[in-house]
Amino acid sequence: MEEITVDLVVIGSGPAGQKAAIQATKLGKQVIVVDRLPDPGGSCLYSGTIPSKTLREAILDLTRFRERGLYPFEYHPGDVSFSALNSRLNRVIEEEKNVIYRQFKKNNIRVVRGTARFENAHMLIVMDKDDRLAYQLKSDSFVIATGSNPRTPLSVPFDSDVILDSSTLLALKKVPETMLVLGGGIIGSEYASFFAALGTEVTIIDKKDHILPLLDAEIGIQLQTALTDIGLRFMGKKEPEEIYRKDNRAFVKFKDGTAAEADILLYALGRVANVGSLHLENIGLQLNDKGYIPVNPLFQTIVPNVYAVGDVIGGPCLASTSMEQGRLAARHICGAHFQQFPSFYPIGIYTVPEISSCGYTEEELRLMGYHYEVGRAYYYEIARSHIVGSNVGMFKMLFHAETLEILGIHIIGRSATEVIHIGQVAMGFRAKINYFIDQVFNYPTYAEGYRIAALNGLNKIKTKI
Repeated sequence: MEEITVDLVVIGSGPAGQKAAIQATKLGKQVIVVDRLPDPGGSCLYSGTIPSKTLREAILDLTRFRERGLYPFEYHPGDVSFSALNSRLNRVIEEEKNVIYRQFKKNNIRVVRGTARFENAHMLIVMDKDDRLAYQLKSDSFVIATGSNPRTPLSVPFDSDVILDSSTLLALKKVPETMLVLGGGIIGSEYASFFAALGTEVTIIDKKDHILPLLDAEIGIQLQTALTDIGLRFMGKKEPEEIYRKDNRAFVKFKDGTAAEADILLYALGRVANVGSLHLENIGLQLNDKGYIPVNPLFQTIVPNVYAVGDVIGGPCLASTSMEQGRLAARHICGAHFQQFPSFYPIGIYTVPEISSCGYTEEELRLMGYHYEVGRAYYYEIARSHIVGSNVGMFKMLFHAETLEILGIHIIGRSATEVIHIGQVAMGFRAKINYFIDQVFNYPTYAEGYRIAALNGLNKIKTKI
């Protein structure tokens, strides 16, 4: 056993843990990162964000999905193999892993492998893969950045090839002909659209009456229409009563007496904090009623020297927000200038088509009693869309009807997650809608959508005066 004393121990090497560790070393602290995986990167790199987004790009490229509106050719399900998809996936993971190793080496951050657990508020022990004591780590401060895992109820008979969660789905050996997706949230909707693009007959099932209820309702309707166009089905107001496998197929019985079956089933009904092995009770920490570690705005737990960041504290559960949480927590630990976590940040949903938003939805503005107006620009109005062969999409800008201040931006369509940042920066400077009218945009680009939407919105104000 090795005994080590450092200024900060970070548990978990995903996006939140990486940024916490690097920021602390930049501020002169000695840091150790603990992770149970053989290599750093966390579930984000091996079973979450990076694999799913890489899979998406590989599918769109290899199926020539983006070209289908331009050239007369037929794509047949099965034309693309999972081995071809995994080839790209493995390459990206390897490249990203090497980047993390270089960053840790550059900042003199040591990575300790094993399963961590708290002995007390200033000591952590790490067990190796054979459950033997390998390290005893003492520190003034700790950051818990252990992420989350797919929720896997005991009543669901998960296996390796028919009834799957979002992690085991990546180990498929062939493209299924039919697929059920339980859960119309972000993860379920993303994977459902990926497989629909592959030619799989996909059905999303959810207890809500539409997918992705967090979206601005108009954007949600646009998405559901676009997904229907690529063959995806949605069954709403359905709750599973029993999930089982018979022979090589998945079956679901619903509480309303109906049933469904397919070659595979993806169970995507939530995630849970990955804290099972930490022995939080040894430091007096308890999870909240949603199963996450409660923290204050400084990301401190009720134990002042123990912080928690990323998915382990609950929503928004994005790699981007987790990185910033980790950085801010490390700054507070080190006594550096600390600013509050931003109230507005972009959300990216990588369905086909993709979606990104920042700020309020129409529904939220109505509830708050805002006097607002809407500016819209449809992708069919944008020359760039005609060039690339995809007219599906829309810019939607919400702004105050009197002050003209931008209150929300919602984009669905190609490159939505890239161009959202233009609107995000404008909102950060409290820009008004006419800011976009007074600017010149490159032509032809998707970014022109901001100017078209701004003109559309401002014209509505003028006609009311």
